[in-house]
Amino acid sequence: MSDTLRLTWDSPASRWDEATPLGNGRIGAMAYGGSGLYRLNDSTVWSGTPDGPARALDEVIARGAGPERLAEVRAALDAGDVRRAEDLLMAFEGPYSQEFLPLADLRVDILGADPVTPARTLDIDEACLLEALSTPRGRVRRRSWVSAPAQALLVELTSEAPFDVDLEVSTPLQGDAVELHGALALDVRIPVDGAPLHEASVEPGHRYADDDADTEAYDAYAAVVAAIDSDGEIDGAPGRLAVRRARRLLIALSTSSRAESWWADADGDWRTASREAIRDRATERADAAVRRAAAELLAEHVADRRRATRARFAIGSRREGAWSVDRDVLRGDDPRLRATVAAEYGMYLLASSSRAGSPAANLQGIWNAELRPAWSSNYTININTEMNYWAAPALHAPDVFEPLLALVEHLADTGGEVARRLYGARGWVAHHNSDVWGWTLPVGNGRGAASWAIWMMGGVWLTHNLWDAYEFGGDRDLLRTRIWPVLRGATEFCLDWLVEGPDGLLRTSPSTSPENSYVAADGRPTPLGLAAASDLALIGALFTRTLRAMSDLALDDALEAEVRSALTRLAPVRIGADGRLLEWGADVPEHEPLHRHLSPVVGLYPLDSITPEATPQLLHAAARFLDARGPGAMGWSWAWKVALRARAGQGDVAASLLEEALTPFDGDSSRHGPVDGSEWGGLLPNLFSTHPPFQIDGNLGFPAAITEMLVQSHAGEIRLLPALPEAWPEGDVQGIAVRSGLVLDLAWSEGRVTAATVRNPGAEDRSIRVRIGGQTMPVDVPAGAALALPLAPAPDAEHTEDAHAR
Repeated sequence: MSDTLRLTWDSPASRWDEATPLGNGRIGAMAYGGSGLYRLNDSTVWSGTPDGPARALDEVIARGAGPERLAEVRAALDAGDVRRAEDLLMAFEGPYSQEFLPLADLRVDILGADPVTPARTLDIDEACLLEALSTPRGRVRRRSWVSAPAQALLVELTSEAPFDVDLEVSTPLQGDAVELHGALALDVRIPVDGAPLHEASVEPGHRYADDDADTEAYDAYAAVVAAIDSDGEIDGAPGRLAVRRARRLLIALSTSSRAESWWADADGDWRTASREAIRDRATERADAAVRRAAAELLAEHVADRRRATRARFAIGSRREGAWSVDRDVLRGDDPRLRATVAAEYGMYLLASSSRAGSPAANLQGIWNAELRPAWSSNYTININTEMNYWAAPALHAPDVFEPLLALVEHLADTGGEVARRLYGARGWVAHHNSDVWGWTLPVGNGRGAASWAIWMMGGVWLTHNLWDAYEFGGDRDLLRTRIWPVLRGATEFCLDWLVEGPDGLLRTSPSTSPENSYVAADGRPTPLGLAAASDLALIGALFTRTLRAMSDLALDDALEAEVRSALTRLAPVRIGADGRLLEWGADVPEHEPLHRHLSPVVGLYPLDSITPEATPQLLHAAARFLDARGPGAMGWSWAWKVALRARAGQGDVAASLLEEALTPFDGDSSRHGPVDGSEWGGLLPNLFSTHPPFQIDGNLGFPAAITEMLVQSHAGEIRLLPALPEAWPEGDVQGIAVRSGLVLDLAWSEGRVTAATVRNPGAEDRSIRVRIGGQTMPVDVPAGAALALPLAPAPDAEHTEDAHAR
């Protein structure tokens, strides 16, 4: 194990945010160690029903929302009456999106056992948790992992001396233990509606379907089955097993749900499948796994995980080894080790919570123990879902990215009716929240603040994640078959959403800047305005990329003329009198000058419409904007600020922000901190990034931001060490994807590149431009080739850029 990165904890977990996360994209487990508690999730177990979004749209239209009401809103804004516009917009708000829910608990209690220090060791590279426990008869070794190939949680116990184990499964939802010979099984009923925690007036918080309802109603059901293989004596009752005098025990737990069938094939027979058939699917998975040798299952799992996450970080050249989370990471004195762990752990969590075939990672990835989790543990698509997946294309992880693509395709489907009926627009639209069922309406129940509920750019932003997947991977077939239809639909919506202003320029109306407000003429805050900077940046980049897609695919599309015309008339992002980039279309007083959202500078990152070469004035204005916003506030905001400063070439500032984000959070992690940034988050004992409460987007944003400090590849150029901080004088990274479909290995020492190799895994030759230490060189990389880049320019390189490195 000397060549792997391992994190250790000296004691078992006593609460959820101390537990160790394991997962395969569908099954998530929080492993406590010690008495052997595993809190279990299944990525398809959400409240709600497949037809929920369509029913909600009908209700919103019935209340008077639609194109005519939209015209009234726009007229009120043109007249400067923001209060009337706010009142009119309440009709557009549907109810809430649904909740990601806990499924079950598994307990694997080794009787009379005490943990041996370290009590838990998580091998990041092998995605496996190791424990040693002392019993009066001898030491027991417990190894736990969640396998994507086997579709099961595997728990292996071995010892040279006999040991006794009690096994139990239970659920916090409505459920019953099922008698299954030599196994544990649960039937679980899932709520068909779940109100968010902030909807305190909704009672009951969860509504279950009536057992006597029409048989056509949705049967929200899931099953949990744990099969075992042991040389011990086995006895038990439904939900409980006792294993006595065993020297080996293998547990394989799998899950299944009706929603899993719906997600895999919405046009299939998921509605009519019996509960027994769904339970049989979980049983077959568990039985198939437990019949195999544990060593074979583990080897298959490790190989699969290494394929899923091929990048590698060693900042400061310190990576392999066992690192104490408390002493070395949270309270250690080496920022390089912390940065390495932040990048690797974020990559580990993403691969654990997002794999092809399962729904996308949500606000908590795939791990949630609360029946009413913060913000419903849903998809918040005004930054958080996008940030979850920023790193995936750059880390050369297409299998990990696939669930987001599937989610966006689903939103494009449900969002088509919303665009047409709500706004009279072509294409598709999504707003601020979504869920596994494809929610695309505004939320808020007619009383939600427009600052977060009324935002029509959620789908547009998600298309940029898909564009990154194309640019980093270079897969034109993927662009043609899956990304282009989504891109085109988003473009159609934006063409119809834009309205002409008095100056002849196109603008958005109504417009909000996510979750922020300014001080209106009446002295009170309002979120509503015209042409917020984030709208303009997202739409401008969408139009530019749509034209690029048409060119790359050699498409003759009637939409091209519309897009070209609109792009020339799109209102520009403006700069205020103080030199800062303006958040709204007018220079208005700020309500929260230190607001956590950074949407106005989305053009700097993750987009590439603000660059030093093409838009130096906007770059300066964006930096001034960031200066005014101040340092970090909570995990995801920190991660974004690090990435933004990296794009601006401010490596030391980025490193300082990262250090803030990686400090331990010593407050009450169960208490919801204020969103105004007056109480900052940090890292929890299990290294989860917290608001508080916990949100995974900070963890998943860190590897994206750290990569941006070391390698950038936007604006047609690969830049090596573009924002290297002084605190990271040496290190190496491997397997980093760059735009153009290439993969890069990079090493540096004393702040200078010492080795760089580009590999072309594709079937087409690639040509790129690489900048190293102020010098730019063109490089041709044949298909299937790997080239070492020259670190010193050719003798005439300062005068010409015609020489190609081959």
